[in-house]
Amino acid sequence: MTQPSAYRAQPSRRQWLATALPLAGAGLAIALLPTATRAATPTPVEVWKDPNCGCCQDWVDHMQANGFAVKVHDTGNNAVRARLGLHQKLGSCHTALVGGYLIEGHVPASDVRKLLQQKPKALGLAVPGMPVGSPGMDGAVYGDRRDPYDVLLVAHDGSTRVFNSYNKKAST
Repeated sequence: MTQPSAYRAQPSRRQWLATALPLAGAGLAIALLPTATRAATPTPVEVWKDPNCGCCQDWVDHMQANGFAVKVHDTGNNAVRARLGLHQKLGSCHTALVGGYLIEGHVPASDVRKLLQQKPKALGLAVPGMPVGSPGMDGAVYGDRRDPYDVLLVAHDGSTRVFNSYNKKAST
């Protein structure tokens, strides 16, 4: 006796399980991979800097190497810093925006990540000036010197507190 064609086109339960289980296992294996192993979407950052500033470009490179997608405006940063409400005394050579926060100067990418995870009510982070040893102000060109500096959390009222401190001198 022949079976209707509609019945024959459907896979048997055994055939279905033989196909579905390996696929389900592959999905589970991907889900169990550590987050760092999976391709992450880069976090967008906008940066305003002087077009001729090498240390600013080095900071941009540092951010890109740490999973940020950086859009650069080579127009200087004084106007955007003023528009965003950051006091001149906290200024540096470049200003960035990420996740609704202002980032001023040579802030390490790890501190930007920490800020984005903690989500404090604040204007953002600042490393005033250009301390040697901070990202973009580091490396052989500076004799591998590391000066102490603080990353400041800047409140909307302009007050600051230390967010992270890099006060250890490198061993010689």
